[in-house]
Amino acid sequence: MNYAEIKTCDIANGAGVRTSLFVTGCRHRCKGCFNPDTWDFHAGKPFDRGAEEQILESLVPDYISGISVLGGEPLEPENQPVLAAFLERVRAEFPRKSIWLWTGFTWESLALDTSRAHTQYLPRILGSLDVLVDGPFVEARKDLLLRFRGSSNQRVLDVRESLAHEAPTPWTDERVFATHSW
Repeated sequence: MNYAEIKTCDIANGAGVRTSLFVTGCRHRCKGCFNPDTWDFHAGKPFDRGAEEQILESLVPDYISGISVLGGEPLEPENQPVLAAFLERVRAEFPRKSIWLWTGFTWESLALDTSRAHTQYLPRILGSLDVLVDGPFVEARKDLLLRFRGSSNQRVLDVRESLAHEAPTPWTDERVFATHSW
């Protein structure tokens, strides 16, 4: 897996102050994508031990709410082996930090055996997440007033509730803030 950028003090991509990892590689190629330079799987730098440690170190301060994973497409099959192991490590070392992930796949498509995102690693990734922002960016439905998403077809989902109910469940701020001790 390669990555384009690591932002260690990001307030735009998820609730609170976060570290954001922008992975590379995306086959969705949404018209009007805000980050087309991340479509190439070979763009950026390899996600090596140094990058992993940089992110983990950035998560230590109490004011950092968690990590956000964007792209490109984090759930492309090529990205999943490295991402699954890394997110499990984040969850183990920082159980009180939230993990958000943006994907062009819908919640419903992730359950299909025919989806290219359906790999042996997907359950491990979903099991590590708190919030999933799903759905492709649709330029005709672009709305700059939406929170944490670019187009009105995209949803901000509570992953734990969605898994428990076997249906997409909207995320609310109350669930996230209730898990913190501030």
